[in-house]
Amino acid sequence: MEEEKSQKKESNLRWWILLTVIIGTFLGRLDQTIVNLALPKIISDFGITVSAAGWIATAYILANAVFVPIWGKLGDTIGRKKVYVLGFSIFILGSVLAGLSWNLPSMIVFRIIQSIAGSADYPTAMAILAITFKQGKERAQALGIWSSSFAAAIVFGPLIGGPLIDNFGWRSVFLINLPIGILGMLMAIRFINESRSEQKTTYFDWWGAIVLGGMLSALVLVLDQGSTWGWMAIDSLICYFFVVILLGVFIKIEQNVPEPIVDLKFFKIPAFVNALVNNFVVFMGMMGGVFLIPIFAQTFLGYNATQSGYLFVPMAIAIMVAAPIGGMLTGKVKSKYVIFASTLVAALGIFMLTGMDAKSTALDIALPLGIMAFGLGFGMAQRTNIIASVVPQHEIGVASSILALVRNIAGAFGIAIFATILNDRTNTNVFAINSFSRLASHIPLDIQKYITLIELKAQIDAYDYVFWVASIIIFLGSFTILFLNLKNERTDIKVHVE
Repeated sequence: MEEEKSQKKESNLRWWILLTVIIGTFLGRLDQTIVNLALPKIISDFGITVSAAGWIATAYILANAVFVPIWGKLGDTIGRKKVYVLGFSIFILGSVLAGLSWNLPSMIVFRIIQSIAGSADYPTAMAILAITFKQGKERAQALGIWSSSFAAAIVFGPLIGGPLIDNFGWRSVFLINLPIGILGMLMAIRFINESRSEQKTTYFDWWGAIVLGGMLSALVLVLDQGSTWGWMAIDSLICYFFVVILLGVFIKIEQNVPEPIVDLKFFKIPAFVNALVNNFVVFMGMMGGVFLIPIFAQTFLGYNATQSGYLFVPMAIAIMVAAPIGGMLTGKVKSKYVIFASTLVAALGIFMLTGMDAKSTALDIALPLGIMAFGLGFGMAQRTNIIASVVPQHEIGVASSILALVRNIAGAFGIAIFATILNDRTNTNVFAINSFSRLASHIPLDIQKYITLIELKAQIDAYDYVFWVASIIIFLGSFTILFLNLKNERTDIKVHVE
């Protein structure tokens, strides 16, 4: 009887731990998206240009990309709970400071503090859950539900941010992190048990961390600023040069250090690589697509920030519903088939957005987003579980940091590529539409209307083209997972790889 009570208590504790890390992950990812909505107000208050304001987002992305692998290794080394709580507490401090910032330089500094701290969450949280939920099927469900919070935060950014900004000002999107963050930190202290790698660490790969940080900084910087600079401009070329050189140096360092910050042998595991490729494609399509929706809604449909946020309600619900359903299929259907089907559904949802125009209703946008999100969430458990299953347990933190890094870079790629395609296609459409159009008037007002209508038509057709390209990319990416081959795939934590 006593043993039964103990088991029930332990089972309840596991789900409290899951809720705790969901709060942390959701808050960290939410902050990354919600601030974009506040940029117009920040630009007005600080009296800065749109280009200068772009560094508020760029600084956050750069710091996040650089520090994710470092926190993952530190979590495995000194203790995941320590790193998680430390990151959470600094994130809260950075949020409050960002909410009190008085000019652009102060905002950028405080955003960097936020990002460095926030990047501790993902790798340590995934490792904590993989250790807490030891049974494969239960672990897959937990990881799936938790991973869905990553995607849900991207969706809830506009949904929550719009009303906050419209009613309480832009500072509220930072200050809201204080009460929620304190709750999450207290839950972490109360519920999470300390864990670390069983292998004693005597060396930390500082040189590897520094070189990796430099490489990622150059990569994310050119992805974020390339469309402004020009992809073949001197600034972009310098970034490409540093990415290539530092990548070579990083590989050389990791091959020769006793405890690398990124274990390159992971990339010899076909299942690990296949899962990363599928994650990259899906998140590139999703984040690139979601980035464009509020812009379209506010530019062509006349929506405000709050109304744009409402378009994402079905998407949020779909992710939350689909993630546990997909997790329940673990051990019943092979992971690659679940992921393949889910990616096809996501591609269908994106494709359905190709019909958007100035007469589109809220349902015309919300329904495709919901279908895309259902596809994304349906395969979330398997995508995350594969990463946790095919690497040694003592390196789960490092492996999960690689997954987080791939998703972050995928988002940056998606936004950069789709924004570039949108701009280029708009210019192409202007010339094409103009060549087939005629204006039988020399009145200046008519000429202005004529030009405006051509530009409007060109931009709307460009959005159609972007979503068509995104759907093709995700569709083709779905087939990469079919090469996944897990030997003796089953529901416990030991999954052997061919």
